[in-house]
Amino acid sequence: MKTAAFCVLTLAAAGIASAQTPEAVQIRVGSKLFTESVILGEIVVHLARQQGAVVEHRDQLGGTQVLWKALISGELDVYPDYTGTIAEETLAGLDLPDDDAIREALAEYSVLMAGPLGFNNTYAIGMQKDVAAELGITKISDLRKHPDLAFGFGTEFMEREDGWPNLSAAYKLTQANVRGMEHELTYRGLDSGAIQAMDLYSTDAEIGYYDLLVLDDDLTFFPKYNAVYLYRADLAERAPGLVQDLHRLEGRIPESTMIAMNGQSKLEQVPDTVVAARFVQETFGIETSVKTETRFDRLLKHTREHLFLVSLSVIAAVCLAVPLGVLAAKSRLAGQAILSTVGILQTIPSLALFVVLIPLLGIGPAPAICALFLYSLLPIVRNTYTGLHDIPPQIHESAEALGLPAAARVRLIELPLASRSILAGIKTAVVINVGTATLGGFIGAGGYGQPIFKGIRLDRTDFLLEGAIPAAVMALLAQGVFELAERRLVPRGLRLKPSA
Repeated sequence: MKTAAFCVLTLAAAGIASAQTPEAVQIRVGSKLFTESVILGEIVVHLARQQGAVVEHRDQLGGTQVLWKALISGELDVYPDYTGTIAEETLAGLDLPDDDAIREALAEYSVLMAGPLGFNNTYAIGMQKDVAAELGITKISDLRKHPDLAFGFGTEFMEREDGWPNLSAAYKLTQANVRGMEHELTYRGLDSGAIQAMDLYSTDAEIGYYDLLVLDDDLTFFPKYNAVYLYRADLAERAPGLVQDLHRLEGRIPESTMIAMNGQSKLEQVPDTVVAARFVQETFGIETSVKTETRFDRLLKHTREHLFLVSLSVIAAVCLAVPLGVLAAKSRLAGQAILSTVGILQTIPSLALFVVLIPLLGIGPAPAICALFLYSLLPIVRNTYTGLHDIPPQIHESAEALGLPAAARVRLIELPLASRSILAGIKTAVVINVGTATLGGFIGAGGYGQPIFKGIRLDRTDFLLEGAIPAAVMALLAQGVFELAERRLVPRGLRLKPSA
């Protein structure tokens, strides 16, 4: 009896203790597409884990506005940024002269800014030294004398307030051959001679690797880009220890240290999380555990994510597109409207559609699935419409003569006769989505886009192939699956080839 009572009391005490144990804080860290941002994000990841938090690092997200909108909507808690970017891009048009003004403006969005980390990663314009010497170029204003030079800039730099539009106006540059591309690719373009000048981040390890000349900003166009962390105001209540660590980082990362860390990641191919862990240990004496995924583990993870994006979007599209195709075939007026609408959706650039959906659905799989769903509509609607429209009139007349109701005619006769065309449309949608879903990595949706963007960022062909090859294999397998499905779902008579 005493033993039973003791057990009951023990279990009750354990239950009370369990109920009083606070749940681990969930922290979501963001970072941009370039290596330095990913490393700074990983530093926060290690510090947050030391505080007992459960951390998710949504790395390699798109441009500044993608992360900013995610932060103010609560999908991110903290991410690294730069004071010049915040003043000129994030809060453009507010005329913020100093850090105090930036902090005051950020407070309106319940966002706080830690102090500068210790380095100014300013924008700069760079050229190969031998090309610059041959043309007598040492400063940005010298570029006026050479309007025929080809420039290559990061896509974000092409649109920013502190980017090419205002830079060219300030320096009166008239170059017409100016193209936007992924920042990491501009180094390859410069090295190959395809372009003669590019935008640089002053802490890029590639500046020394490619032996580039940084042109003097003689009009002092570019503002200070002091690296800082932006974080939600409620983080101070949820994770006060992490906020203290963010402020402990102030002034602890000089420019030389940041360049060295960038070099370890990009040139020495040390994983970003390992680079960050070394810094945390050397700076604060904190031992951190680093779990590195094997290539097989990453393949399984990205395959699951990619299948989820493609399958869910196509299944949803089939549920809507087939009825729309039937309606289009039955009504000429409705058909014109439906086919025109889904055709217009197909013309929207995929990356633009992914980003446009972020304010409505946030970052992650949701906007990617929605975009893929919209892109799946056209091939399925059109093939359903075509399959039904091509049924010989005699068959329609025979079905009507038998007295079958309209719904029964569609279900029992017309859809089976159009099944081959409908399956072809679904197959086309799947193959298109397998490729387009790789852009989901740009907004944190996962899938094969993650290693592809990582390969571009680190100039690593193996990572590029880690995403590209499985995507191609998945597309081929999808085609094979639909070939088998056709044999089971399409009536045998419709699969017979006409005799010669």
